[in-house]
Amino acid sequence: MKFWKMNGAGNDFLVLNNLEAHLPAQVFPAMARVLCERHLSIGADGLMVVDAPTQGGDYKMLFFNSDGSVGEMCGNGARCICRYGYENGLAGETQTVETTAGIVTGQRINQRLYRIRLNDPTTVKLDSPVEIDGVRYPCSYVELGDPGIPHAVVPYRGLQEADENELRELGRKIRWYADFPKGANVNFYEIIGEDLIRERTFERGVEDFTYACGTGTGSVVTVLTLQGRVSGKDVRVIMPGGELRIDAERVYSHIASLYLTGPTNIVCKGEITDEDLPPIPGM
Repeated sequence: MKFWKMNGAGNDFLVLNNLEAHLPAQVFPAMARVLCERHLSIGADGLMVVDAPTQGGDYKMLFFNSDGSVGEMCGNGARCICRYGYENGLAGETQTVETTAGIVTGQRINQRLYRIRLNDPTTVKLDSPVEIDGVRYPCSYVELGDPGIPHAVVPYRGLQEADENELRELGRKIRWYADFPKGANVNFYEIIGEDLIRERTFERGVEDFTYACGTGTGSVVTVLTLQGRVSGKDVRVIMPGGELRIDAERVYSHIASLYLTGPTNIVCKGEITDEDLPPIPGM
């Protein structure tokens, strides 16, 4: 089976075209676990599958985290899959992608730069502090789409110099915090300039930091826009994998639309031959 490997600001993915392969949906979690394992296979943060649309979109995007769990949506993944869709003739420069969390629209800006409208914030709790090991941390909670993609938004002073292991352990504990019904992606952030943010995201399903998180940046900017701490217009978010830009349209006390812009990279194209995969029809 053919695959592409892509990344969006360092958030990397394997892309499979099930319009051609016609594999049953039940095989994808196991494929994700095997193929996304770094060193032992191709390696990636997640597996994305292009499938037939059922809601009038150009195609459907199925997303699986590296541990095989289903992801509602992935912002950087959606930007990458929009490029995949355009370059494979599945859609034009403007396209409609069906995701588990709802419809996502994408736009090609140039060969590598893509912009998507993220799923709208459906739940926003600006004051949702967490208590970890007796320490109370300020926190906000955001869900994008329906069913919602859960995000904890946590300010962290001196983020760039933070001890990696201490931050990872804190991220893991917040990720499983009891007050978050579905767990949460944990977005640590620090405002470092006017409409300029530094961010690190501990992602559920990967269970570690990733180089970037598109829905995470959208959630951080949603919170900061509603708090009046950023303008919401072309807000720059610096992550280990690069820079993403967010536009959040505020209407009174809510965010009416949320856009993510950033780079894509086609790393390689090839054929899957991994002998550790369980028997899969058609392969």
